[in-house]
Amino acid sequence: MDNENLEAKEKQAALIRQYQQYLKLEKGLSENTYEAYMADLQKLLTFLEGEHISVLDTKLENLQQFAAGLHDIGIHPRSQARILSGIKSFYHFLIVTDVLEADPSELLEGPKIGVKLPEVLTLDEIDQLIGAIDLSLPEGQRNRAILETLYSCGLRVSELCHLKLSDLYLEEGFIRVEGKGSKQRLVPISDRAIKEINYWLIDRKRWRYRKGFEDYVFLARWGNAISRIMVFHIIKNLAEAIGLQKNISPHTFRHSFATHLLEGGANLRAIQAMLGHESIATTEIYTHIDRSLLRAEIIEHHPRNIKYREKKS
Repeated sequence: MDNENLEAKEKQAALIRQYQQYLKLEKGLSENTYEAYMADLQKLLTFLEGEHISVLDTKLENLQQFAAGLHDIGIHPRSQARILSGIKSFYHFLIVTDVLEADPSELLEGPKIGVKLPEVLTLDEIDQLIGAIDLSLPEGQRNRAILETLYSCGLRVSELCHLKLSDLYLEEGFIRVEGKGSKQRLVPISDRAIKEINYWLIDRKRWRYRKGFEDYVFLARWGNAISRIMVFHIIKNLAEAIGLQKNISPHTFRHSFATHLLEGGANLRAIQAMLGHESIATTEIYTHIDRSLLRAEIIEHHPRNIKYREKKS
């Protein structure tokens, strides 16, 4: 790191410390509100670092790109509004302390609160759903592996249904996914999901499959690939079995995956890459984030992996 970059980082760190004092002493925020402001600011700082942009050089379009990323990964509009409000507070601080002359967040628009996004499941609710699966049934372990893969990898249901044995790189900790427009991406897979898939592959050997479906990971009872409708019914039946009042679908697991990772502090760009989004805000991800970083993000920040590590220790 050259001296100029080092000085810029030190200056930014000093501004963050001053902002922390401003929030605590002048704004008099509660500890919870203070922590929320700082967590939201950190999301922006991580994003800007990935774009190689200083907070002092940030422009409106950079903040709009960040805001678009929050929308892309399915963050609830109210949470988006809160995050953007915290960012506006930071830039207001830079204005009142004469660090900046112009506020890049002044024209930053928040989301429409009326937009309804899918429900988010808690980790406990996900555990209850998976725990309600009857493993004595022939399809029990298959269903367990399906739900764990949906949540641990954030897949679209169509991506799960088309997953092939040849797409599994379990020893390396990745699966290959074919998303929209036949675009392929490598997605990190957790140790818990790997375990459940391996158990299912043992059961799968006893299943008959129709010609042309030999390579599909998740089979239906009649030997072809499992359908989107079948996955939907599996989830609906499990929700009914545990008395879950939320209106959920396979997409709920993808939405919960993204929300839990972001709340856990994962890099926004890494989440977008794992979800396979195609918006302008995500096009550079494939060249700037390597596979080891992607896997590190999901392993470190996904609550399923955190819980699994704690259980092992």
